[in-house]
Amino acid sequence: MSNKKAIIVGASSGIGLEVAKRLLSDGWNLGIAARREEPLQALKATAPERIEIMTIDVTKSDAEERLLSLIDQLGGMDLYFHASGIGKQNRTLEPDIELSTMETNAVGFTRMIGTAYRYFAKKGEGHIAAITSIAGTKGLGPAPAYSATKALQATYLQALEQQAHQSRLNIRFTDIRPGFVDTALLSGTFKYPMLMKPEAVARDIVSSIISKRHIRVIDARYRVLTFFWRLIPNWIWRRMKL
Repeated sequence: MSNKKAIIVGASSGIGLEVAKRLLSDGWNLGIAARREEPLQALKATAPERIEIMTIDVTKSDAEERLLSLIDQLGGMDLYFHASGIGKQNRTLEPDIELSTMETNAVGFTRMIGTAYRYFAKKGEGHIAAITSIAGTKGLGPAPAYSATKALQATYLQALEQQAHQSRLNIRFTDIRPGFVDTALLSGTFKYPMLMKPEAVARDIVSSIISKRHIRVIDARYRVLTFFWRLIPNWIWRRMKL
């Protein structure tokens, strides 16, 4: 993998940071991006000759231009990995939480994935991987915008995969669907069940990318959970307390 180049958006913390470390140890050259520059600089200091950085806010109109600039700095891109996202419980449906989640997870996601797709279509090949979530399996009352945007992300990737196939473009897709991961995204007083360590999740993600999986639910417990979630009729689901 010594000649491979990956761009990671959302690399400043959590899963994105752990995947960046994993790819780096596997010999990849990286372009890393996030809103905060300091964590990016800290990672770059570990391998300055193999890492390029760029501050990117996926909700801003210049995000596409900045991503393409980072690709140029790196000298190309073979893998685009999207780890940028936000999510909160919002049982009182506060508008700021819902709208900011939509801006990042829906509009920002579409902007960045679309940029990567167009780049790979022009290049002739590439691999797009993104973290969606098991939260997109069903509409979750405690987190309406989050579960809705995660469903959007999974459907968008599926649609682009079909489009690429029909257009005979050699673009591969990997939809990563973790359960609860012990990162800052889940910080707070609520105790989440079956928490997974980001390091273990990153190992699974990199393995799934290398093996070119289309969809990967992490881990086995969540594969069982989502299987049964899909079987629950809506008239029962709407009455369930989450």
